[in-house]
This record gives sequence, structure tokens and C-alpha cells, in this order.
Amino acid sequence: MDWIDLMLSRPVIVTLAVIGAVIATIGSFLLRKGSRVPARTARVVLRVGYGFAWLSVGLFIAAGFRGG
Repeated sequence: MDWIDLMLSRPVIVTLAVIGAVIATIGSFLLRKGSRVPARTARVVLRVGYGFAWLSVGLFIAAGFRGG
């Protein structure tokens, strides 16, 4: 169960949250008018960022239930 301990560790959870925030912010900027990136691609980038952020939230909750 070493990988579970690793995934529920504070540094991993914080890193996923920060990565998610950065990617979501980039996606948000790409959705602005005048962007050369297609809107579909920008939405995918935004959703990937949200995915990382929600994964971080889920792991945080799991760590709380586990007592970690």
C-alpha cells in the first residue's frame, strides 16, 4: 500500500492542486476573445485543469477519512 500512502500525502495533494490551478488559469486565458487557440482546445485545457483540481480535492477528502 505504498502508492496509496504516496497519493494521500500532503505534498502530492498540494502539487496536484497547484498544477490544476495553473492549467485551469491557462485554459481560461485561452478562452478569451482574440485568442488564436480554437475554443474547443481551450475548453479541453480548462477541463483538464479542473480535473487535476478535483482529483486533489478527492484525495484530500480520502486522506481525511484515512487519518493522514
